[in-house]
Amino acid sequence: MFQELSNTIQKLDAENIASERKKVLQPLIEYIQSKLTTGSEIKLNFICTHNSRRSQLAQIWAKTAASNYGIEIKSYSGGVEVTAFNERAVEALKKAGFQITKEGDGNAYYSVSFDENNAHINAFSKTYDDPINPTSAFAAVMTCSHADENCPFIAGAEIRLPIRYDDPKEYDDTPLEASKYDERSLQIANEMFYVFSQVNK
Repeated sequence: MFQELSNTIQKLDAENIASERKKVLQPLIEYIQSKLTTGSEIKLNFICTHNSRRSQLAQIWAKTAASNYGIEIKSYSGGVEVTAFNERAVEALKKAGFQITKEGDGNAYYSVSFDENNAHINAFSKTYDDPINPTSAFAAVMTCSHADENCPFIAGAEIRLPIRYDDPKEYDDTPLEASKYDERSLQIANEMFYVFSQVNK
């Protein structure tokens, strides 16, 4: 793990996760545990409306947390429509310690790395059923209320898990913008690390 990212992770504290929130996360823990117990591949697809902020953050932090605990997963993200990986969310990840490179404009491709040994994560906005995403035997993790309410059926998903996060977009172009993106990124990080800490390998 890159040192700056390791420093960020060391500051995470599961004690700050409310008991009600832990109940929301429990079905995801149980899904991952069931897959490990049966020796099955773990595929998580984090879904939000635009695949620009929360779902991207969740995909990246889930993969990082799983690697930290020595659990092999395939982590994906998608949306209902294609936009772009929001640069404010990208900046929050950079500040947390990820190394990120960008290729192209508009819906650019980002290569996100959390250490020197693992393959980088390819991050860009896409629909949840994009060819790069799984078509069967995966958990659809709904990270926003709009996508959760407007996508009653996710083809191929074994289970649908509503784990919603408030949208930092509400603070775009305000003095609180950077701090709110950091706050949401670290909340997701804390919860993903909690999830994988609860899984017995």
